[in-house]
Amino acid sequence: MAEKRVFLGTGRRKSSVAQVKLVPGKGKITVNGRDVRDFFPYETNVMDLKQPLVMTNNEETFDIEVKVSGGGFTGQTGAIRLGITRALLEYDKANADKDDSYRKTLKQNGMVTRDSRKKERKKPGLKAARRAPQFSKR
Repeated sequence: MAEKRVFLGTGRRKSSVAQVKLVPGKGKITVNGRDVRDFFPYETNVMDLKQPLVMTNNEETFDIEVKVSGGGFTGQTGAIRLGITRALLEYDKANADKDDSYRKTLKQNGMVTRDSRKKERKKPGLKAARRAPQFSKR
């Protein structure tokens, strides 16, 4: 029996971490053992995490298994998107130097770069990171 190739990618965003497995298949996406549409409450989240697949015309080429933890829906979606991107780049390693490579397409659309923005810490004497208590003149 022929061995199925598995392509792995790890994505991080805010405080979320996603481990992504790409396996040749029909396009089924599973997040933490549940269907992607059951896991994420908004269709925009699902569209956002599928962007790398749409850009490379692989929507129905791979089955995707994801383990994600930490953060909220937006952070998890961004982490999964970066994980899918990295797994696609691993799949397309042989064509990395060609003009029609996935890397060139994904890089032009800003998918390869990790979004490093995180929540700023709360400072002493303030109500939030920068929000000061209300000033009272009298």
